Amino acid sequence: MDNNLFLENGLIVILAASAITYAFRFGGLLLADRLPQSGPLRSFLDALPGTILVSLVAPSAANAGWQGIFGVIACLVIHYTTKNLLLTMIAGVLTVYLLRLYS
Repeated sequence: MDNNLFLENGLIVILAASAITYAFRFGGLLLADRLPQSGPLRSFLDALPGTILVSLVAPSAANAGWQGIFGVIACLVIHYTTKNLLLTMIAGVLTVYLLRLYS
């Protein structure tokens, strides 16, 4: 059994993936001026980050059980009271940790 951790063409794959990633980022910068500044498409684009975040967080919280749900609630409360992202993340992680530790 070969214990080689590197693919034969690993460097090529890494360089190709990084080129594709930066092409998307650069393309976004080029297209940003052409996006609408008002209207329904603008509203859709403004709502997109929040919907993506919810679609990632909700299944994870549900999968984490009641501790995850309380962690999300703690995040929402801290976010709406402080508007501080770091405190929000700390509150969620700490809530889940403490609930798992003491339950």
